[in-house]
Amino acid sequence: MSAEVLVALITAVGVILAAVIAAFPALRALQRHTAGAVEEQGTATREHLAALGRLLNTRIDDVRDDIDGVREDVARVREWQAGHDAEHVLIGRQNPRGE
Repeated sequence: MSAEVLVALITAVGVILAAVIAAFPALRALQRHTAGAVEEQGTATREHLAALGRLLNTRIDDVRDDIDGVREDVARVREWQAGHDAEHVLIGRQNPRGE
């Protein structure tokens, strides 16, 4: 190998090594920043999921309350219907010929 090639190789290795050493702090800072961003996004995601869960539970409770209201209305209608049927039975007994 000639002296010029050897000098060129040593220079190239030195330049690459210098670039790596110079870039290391920036790469490390980028890594810390990225890890922090992911951690913050994870926290935000967990908070949003918790909020969504609370909203869903609230909606489920509202639907259950609505169902309870419908059940009460149906019970009142059935009571009225039973009373109404009883009236017709009593009317039928008072006037057996349908007059």
